[in-house]
Amino acid sequence: MAGSRITRLSVLGGLLLLALDLAVFDRLTLVFDIGFVLLCVGAALAVHPRDFFRIGVLPPLLLLGLITLVALVHRDWIAEPGDGLVQAVVSGLAHRASALLTGYLLALGVLAMRQRVMVRRRHSKRAGSPAPTRATTGGPSEKSTTVVGSEPVSPESITASNQ
Repeated sequence: MAGSRITRLSVLGGLLLLALDLAVFDRLTLVFDIGFVLLCVGAALAVHPRDFFRIGVLPPLLLLGLITLVALVHRDWIAEPGDGLVQAVVSGLAHRASALLTGYLLALGVLAMRQRVMVRRRHSKRAGSPAPTRATTGGPSEKSTTVVGSEPVSPESITASNQ
């Protein structure tokens, strides 16, 4: 799929994951972390090759956006009650660092493997050339004799009366 579509789906998936985790546990838990990693890998698997860069930078930006949203809505879910907005965002990112690192490395690994496979397919001798074939005919070989100074005659114009 196109990178813009994958980005929108990733943001939507992240928001749903965030809402589910906060509704069930009233804080971010391991469920969010695992879902975030799966979201990053899924985006890397689904994106069109021309948009690899977009998905390569998506995980940290996606997590930053999700944590900032949580910090704006209810800071107590990710930080201490007296923390300001910036401190809550930094605190939330620090607590989710292992999920970010895992998701980011796996997404980059998937993109690198896909790139490598594409390069190999492009440079493969088999991919660009057809399979070798051998054509044979069942009839005897024809000999052609040309007399200097005469006009060439095609084999179809020769009849039994000319021979």
